Amino acid sequence: MVVVQVAAFFLGAALVWGTLASAVRVMVIPRGLPSFIARAVFEVLRAVLRPLMGGRGGDYARRDRVMAAFAPIGLLVLPLVWLVLVLAGYTCMYWSLGTRTWRDAFTLSGSSLLTLGFESAHSLPTLALAFTEAATGIGLLALLISYLPTLYATFNRRELAVAMLEVRADSPPSGANLIRRYHRIEWDGGLTQVWKDWETWFADLEETHTSQAALVFFRSPQPGRSWVTAAGAVLDGAALRTSTVDAPRDPEAHLCLRAGYLALRHIASFYDIPHDSDPPPDGPISVTRHEYDEVCRELEEAGIPLKPDRDQAWRDFAGWRVNYDTVLVGLASLTMAPSALWSSDRDATFRRPPLMPRFRRPGRDAGNGDDPV
Repeated sequence: MVVVQVAAFFLGAALVWGTLASAVRVMVIPRGLPSFIARAVFEVLRAVLRPLMGGRGGDYARRDRVMAAFAPIGLLVLPLVWLVLVLAGYTCMYWSLGTRTWRDAFTLSGSSLLTLGFESAHSLPTLALAFTEAATGIGLLALLISYLPTLYATFNRRELAVAMLEVRADSPPSGANLIRRYHRIEWDGGLTQVWKDWETWFADLEETHTSQAALVFFRSPQPGRSWVTAAGAVLDGAALRTSTVDAPRDPEAHLCLRAGYLALRHIASFYDIPHDSDPPPDGPISVTRHEYDEVCRELEEAGIPLKPDRDQAWRDFAGWRVNYDTVLVGLASLTMAPSALWSSDRDATFRRPPLMPRFRRPGRDAGNGDDPV
């Protein structure tokens, strides 16, 4: 009997310790450290919601409504799971310290965790445990209350840029539309400011979407918008401007491209999306030469001067695109982003990654041979 009691105590302590470690990883440490508990909660929730989506070939509006609720519901369920695990852990410890029945141990644990006070401990060890459990319950709720405003402030900051991009690149956005719009209003130099702003946006995205992982699945207020397709449109626009448009060299476009593909790679690494951290310049990309030529034709019809050597321009564009092609398409698939040119309109060629994978250190993330920065 003593052996069973000792085992129950250590089992309960392990449950409580693991739960607190999960909460700290998710809500306190400013670094992408996945938690097994958080991963399990989001995986199970997605499995529960998947039948409601109607499959990938089904109605997008229906799938979007379900996915819009996915991350918020997950964030509400996760603290409840933490509280249940703490309740179970302390129940085991109370029973191991001599509480007569499991029911009595459960009652004491619930009273202490929720600070209800209708059941009190009678020995010094159980009284000490009751105090720590009450502090644990209050602490978990305080973490949630302080975490949500920070999360939504970050979400609002991200979505402001996404909404402004619709003005500049239409909906769904595309890099060609971005260049065409600025040419139409005779403000070609204005693109330099776009690259500067989005370089900052990408840096912010990398930090927030790995340290606050649920943000990846928070969808835009408008069903046709997505942070993934917006990122793809800006990167494609910068790649087209650098490789194809016959205009003076713009270093800000190069810096925006590098900031963008590094950010997407780090997020993809967190979600275990397979990708080459140093792809060759002539590596395969999901955009075909025919699709590229079609966009070039549209740009020419809009009066935008293009470089005369189309073959070299294609090689330069592909050399930039290969840096972010796999991770862009992978993140679009993971988040079920709305259809947009050259991002969510193509199939991912890898297995679906887990939502909250084991942490592994990202690769070198260097650019390919054509990267000038």
